[in-house]
Amino acid sequence: MSARGPSLSPRFFLGPDGWPYLLVPFIPLAVVLEIMHVSPTVIFIVAAAGIIPTAALMGRATEELADKAGPGIGGLLNVTFGNAPELIIALFALNAGLQELVKASIVGSIIGNVLLVLGASMIAGGIGRKGEVQRFNRTAASFQSTLLFLACAALLMPAIFELVEGKGLPRPDQELVDYGSTVEQLSLAVSAVLILCYVVGLIFSLRTHKDIFNPASEVEGGHDENVWGWTVRRSMVALAIAGAAVGLMSEILVGSITEASEAIGLSEFFIGVIVVAIVGNAAEHWVAVLVAFKGKMDLAVNISIGSGAQVALFVAPVLVFASFLIGPSPMPLVFNGFELGAVLIAALVANAVTQEGESTWFEGVLLLAVYAVLGIAFFAA
Repeated sequence: MSARGPSLSPRFFLGPDGWPYLLVPFIPLAVVLEIMHVSPTVIFIVAAAGIIPTAALMGRATEELADKAGPGIGGLLNVTFGNAPELIIALFALNAGLQELVKASIVGSIIGNVLLVLGASMIAGGIGRKGEVQRFNRTAASFQSTLLFLACAALLMPAIFELVEGKGLPRPDQELVDYGSTVEQLSLAVSAVLILCYVVGLIFSLRTHKDIFNPASEVEGGHDENVWGWTVRRSMVALAIAGAAVGLMSEILVGSITEASEAIGLSEFFIGVIVVAIVGNAAEHWVAVLVAFKGKMDLAVNISIGSGAQVALFVAPVLVFASFLIGPSPMPLVFNGFELGAVLIAALVANAVTQEGESTWFEGVLLLAVYAVLGIAFFAA
């Protein structure tokens, strides 16, 4: 691989890093279909496919910038932009008044990372390694899973308050519910605490205990072995282009969700918790599975559980703050019963699988089974 990046040959596009870019034609196609006002279902499918390469480009540009910036700032860049595509999609949905869809996508991202991605990573890590147990840094994984558990516990409190003192929990088929100012202010306070914990966690993982989360063995010559050698200028341009493309695809996707869900026969809740959550993080999910297949379970566990924790600690609070500025009304963190159960299960599973610092492919199968059961319940809701 050259300092200017990989050769753009057919072999690259069929490889593990290049396949998302095969979907680039879906970006202009989605725009054309939107202008032509074709079936919302077709627009939704095409826009969803178009988000995947834009998210991949954003992730690639972030990695290249992180390599140039050094471990401290680089780590900050990675955690900041790690869930950017999903955050952008949620902001457009928030502006459209689809608050229950936004909350469903938050929960979907958490369980998708902890159950689907981690499960697939454990299976990939066990392929070709008969009788072996995959090992990872228990301290780092336990830190991430503890963060996730505490964040999820905080996310549950506004819903518990509303269940006891208010109108009760929302139904999965609702789009927008007015809960009143008390629970809105409670959600705002909870979000402030979560953001504070997120910042303190960054200080812990990137400064005071950075050797635990960035071991020297993972870096060769001071640079990530997977970077393409882009300049800072090229990375910034790519990041700007990716951000604009994600925004465009998100606007088209969100605009077609309501009609598409009716035409397909799937609820907006199911689309938010399963489809939108997977599409927004497809490229990052693939990276976790790929590095696990290469035997780097440390990195796979960090990506999956760390990304889930970031959604709970950063993405959810940011969306609450944003709801006071955009959209029809503030969005309180009042999740429905299915979402509460799913978040609690994900947090408990994350803590259970990281206790020993070891994994097997069978554990991965069990995680995927739990995700499938939740998906079936969401579909039936």
